[in-house]
Amino acid sequence: MLELLLCSLLTILPDYLYRRYAQGKRLGREITLYSVWYELRWGITACLMLTVALITIIFYNHPSSTNVTAYFRTVPIVPETIGRVAQINVAISDHVEKGQPIFTLDDAAQKAAAETARRRITETDASMAVARTEVASADAQVTQAEEALQQARDELATKSELNTRNADVVARRELERLQNVVDGRAGAVAAAIAARQGAHIRLETLLPAQKASAEAALAEAEVQLAKTIIRAGVSGRVEQFGLRVGDLVNPLMRPAGVLVPDDAGRERLVAGFGQIEAQVMKPGMVAEATCFSKPFVIIPMVVTSVQEVIAAGQLRATEQLVDAQQVGAPGTLTVFLEPLYDGGLDGVPPGSSCVANAYSSNHALIASGEVGTLRGLYLHGVDAVALVHALLLRVQALILPVQTLVFGGH
Repeated sequence: MLELLLCSLLTILPDYLYRRYAQGKRLGREITLYSVWYELRWGITACLMLTVALITIIFYNHPSSTNVTAYFRTVPIVPETIGRVAQINVAISDHVEKGQPIFTLDDAAQKAAAETARRRITETDASMAVARTEVASADAQVTQAEEALQQARDELATKSELNTRNADVVARRELERLQNVVDGRAGAVAAAIAARQGAHIRLETLLPAQKASAEAALAEAEVQLAKTIIRAGVSGRVEQFGLRVGDLVNPLMRPAGVLVPDDAGRERLVAGFGQIEAQVMKPGMVAEATCFSKPFVIIPMVVTSVQEVIAAGQLRATEQLVDAQQVGAPGTLTVFLEPLYDGGLDGVPPGSSCVANAYSSNHALIASGEVGTLRGLYLHGVDAVALVHALLLRVQALILPVQTLVFGGH
């Protein structure tokens, strides 16, 4: 309607003035309700054509979308393990800080596992103390075996010397017996040394490894124990939280509730523009938005990102071939809008539906001197008609409460 009124000022009004004052025709006499089309046919035809052209230029170069929402991602409250609820620390719609406990599961089994691991560490420490005494005992046994071996060798050497001087003094059988004693005590020394090495290996390798395993089991048990306390991953508000003490929760089932982060949906708006505007929408474009939850307010925005793909063309590998006819409605071009100033979305609840306009700017192109005179005038006109679209958005913001509350029946 606004475009039609604007175009009529350039077409129908001059045509009427010409016929009224140049041709002398009077309104209500020669120009009547029945003769309007014939008398003003040139102005009406030009007005309609100019209106269509103006609407096309405005909506193509300055896109508008009613599919604008403050999307946000919630954090599901899900435990990492199966358990029965033992304690609840928050209520519905309570605000929680990051790391604050939300609810606690029964931890009897986890505490028992942790205590078993601690007992195993204590048992290993006791075994290490015993192993130290075994090492000392093995050292003493090695010393004892070496002394006995030395004594047998000395006795064998003495008897051998006597036998060399006089063969009748020491019998050959005695020398063989002493040699066997020496060999046996040498074997005892080797056995004592091997036992000492075994005691050292047990003290320095086996028992420390067992202790490390016990400590790892304790750490694992403590991790499992910590999982029984479900904490808030981010600061936010707990919603749809209906747990009761005694409920059995399972991470594979539905969440116990959702956690809405404090900054959720307060950083940007996500808009879906028509595919025909894919060549116009660029990052850096200035935009404006008005939301149903915050009427009468125009929020200055800026286009920060334009999604390169359209969601309607997404497909998943299945056993059926994709038929292009199955895509009913064409998808929209996803555009991300952020407030031009800090706090621009304050007072806009996450999930609000909004209306947004984006405005093209050809000032840099015109100032570069790379365009001709006619195209420069056209681009000036394109930038100028953005005022019409901005005015339309403000009219929408003005009548939005009336349209919703009165004519919408809410």
